[in-house]
Amino acid sequence: MNLNGKKIIISRTDSIGDVMLTLPICSWIKEQFPSSTIIFLGKTYTEPIVSEYKSVDKFIDWNTIQSMEEQKQIVFFKKLNADAIIHVFPNKEIASLSKKSGIPIRVGTSHRLFHWWTCNHKISFTRKKSPLHEAQLNHELLRPFGLNVIPSLKEINKTIGYLNIPQEKLPEELPLENITILHPKSQGSAKEWPIEKYMALAEAIALKGGHVVFTGTEKEGKLFRHLIPQHPNIFDSTGTLSLKQFMKLISIAKNLVACSTGPLHISGYYGCNTIGLFSPKRPIHPGRWQPLGEKIQIIVFDENCPQCLAKKDCNCISDIKVSTVLDKIQ
Repeated sequence: MNLNGKKIIISRTDSIGDVMLTLPICSWIKEQFPSSTIIFLGKTYTEPIVSEYKSVDKFIDWNTIQSMEEQKQIVFFKKLNADAIIHVFPNKEIASLSKKSGIPIRVGTSHRLFHWWTCNHKISFTRKKSPLHEAQLNHELLRPFGLNVIPSLKEINKTIGYLNIPQEKLPEELPLENITILHPKSQGSAKEWPIEKYMALAEAIALKGGHVVFTGTEKEGKLFRHLIPQHPNIFDSTGTLSLKQFMKLISIAKNLVACSTGPLHISGYYGCNTIGLFSPKRPIHPGRWQPLGEKIQIIVFDENCPQCLAKKDCNCISDIKVSTVLDKIQ
């Protein structure tokens, strides 16, 4: 199926990390069909990232569309004149709108019942039981367009260079060199390393002469900023940075430490020494969710944790030692 000269909507209306692992399929389409137009349908807060990715031509805010009456939504979709839509993140409402608005090619997983009457290309593959990385699994949905072999992670990593660095000014109080970013929280999306260990890690880095910047939302900052050690080399930026400023900070940082969350994926794209703290439990294990990039260091406490292997509730990530993480800091 030739997409040259066609408009393709990539629908991924969930979190930053998921979006980061979806962007490579935009690059695959552009490489195969250079004259195609990629329209990314996402949530408002992911726009700063998507708009900096060279393989995407236009961003559409799903939050804005969602606030419209259905008839206006259909009119909006029709005006896009899209030739195809790829439902990377299954959404019943979007799937229905894409059919009602007459988009000719509608691709989605066959494992969602509503896709059986809204999609005309249903791809059969499983995510939870697959040994493949999430970025590889997203490529499954490109099979109607000529993809015969799922690319390796090494091949997919070639696409991360398409993410531009925002031209944003950082707050004057933040350091600009020898920075380690510590991002302790994940808005509940992942197993988290204990806050106390992040604080001990910050002290150890600062005592060695490095600069530490804590990051997170204002809500997250309220949970731990009172625990941040008082040291001239330790800075609290929680609740103060826009997403584009955060991206800029990551692009100049030497290290970033976080669990499986959006900033970890941004860090991988920008070539920062990216230290990911993971649970080995499926399907949240690093084999599925580790960030893309060449400078990735993954830490799990025990790859053969009996509780995790049995898919029981386990918090073995808490047992990762501060010294283990410190050894990975450059």
